[in-house]
Amino acid sequence: MAAKSDVGIVLMNLGSPDSTAVPDVKRYLIEFLMDKRVIDYPWLFRKILIEGIIVPRRAPKSAEAYASIWWEEGSPLIVLTKQLQKAVQNDMEIPVQIAMRYGNPSPEVAYNNLLKENPNLKEVIVLPLYPHYAMSSYETAAVYAEEVYKKKKYKFKLSIIPPFYDEPDYINAMAESMRPYLQQDYDYVLFSYHGVPERHIYKGDITGAHCLKVNDCCHVASPAHKYCYRHQVTVTAELVARQLGLPREKWGISFQSRLGREEWIKPYTANVLETLPSEGKKRLLVVCPAFVSDCLETLEEIAVEGKHTFLNSGGESFTMIPCLNIHPLWVKAVVKYCEQIIAQ
Repeated sequence: MAAKSDVGIVLMNLGSPDSTAVPDVKRYLIEFLMDKRVIDYPWLFRKILIEGIIVPRRAPKSAEAYASIWWEEGSPLIVLTKQLQKAVQNDMEIPVQIAMRYGNPSPEVAYNNLLKENPNLKEVIVLPLYPHYAMSSYETAAVYAEEVYKKKKYKFKLSIIPPFYDEPDYINAMAESMRPYLQQDYDYVLFSYHGVPERHIYKGDITGAHCLKVNDCCHVASPAHKYCYRHQVTVTAELVARQLGLPREKWGISFQSRLGREEWIKPYTANVLETLPSEGKKRLLVVCPAFVSDCLETLEEIAVEGKHTFLNSGGESFTMIPCLNIHPLWVKAVVKYCEQIIAQ
């Protein structure tokens, strides 16, 4: 391990279009959806499907959606990631940069900025800001960070921090960021995670015989859990609920952001929001732990579309709990996690 003075940190998030203009959104969507770990079809079929069908139809609608949540300073996700960078930097002597999996700034920009600060840089530690392992989130970010590193033949060592879905400080930050919202009257807490196709769960099962095949597979010990998104989000929800003392009947898990017609992991958030009021759960709190920074999927899909669905289905009150963003306990968790890696 390099001396602390020769180390740099990169906080790596999902990314965002450069603006809400349709061409910028189109360019972003193509980069995102052409990622073979997001849509894992053969390249030619993927290209025809995405550039010929999906993006031309989706880009104008997505541009409108982005415009509805865009801040004066820019993309919420980018702004919040920069705020996190600043907050973490205030608590660390080690230089901290940010990078995005898609769009700007790229890992190359982050690496070069660190080298400008310290030409004798010995090691860069990348923290993908995805709590859970999925091929379409954590894995693609980690692989991309390493691909850029190898392509540019940097001389420093590259270390990538693993997912932190069950790290005590992350769980504590999640629970305490939610606690104030539990003071209001509520019937139910919904943990809405970004969904993934069932095919990705099968594909990530290193045993080939556990995920979605064994009864109650998320609670049966298996080496597959190291790479199983479904298991890891379940663990996060259970640990947070336990710390908050939530009765089991007062909370549940669902999955949002489904794309296409194939089977994704269930239950789907949209369906759950439609049915909860009929079950007497009319005052709802929703939290989205797959995201550490508020973004289109939380600010528009949940806070606007999800709220509309719930209230139109007979719900009485709907509150989206913000992502961790720059919550003080989250900032401390990031700093501590990075320092632990450096000390190894």
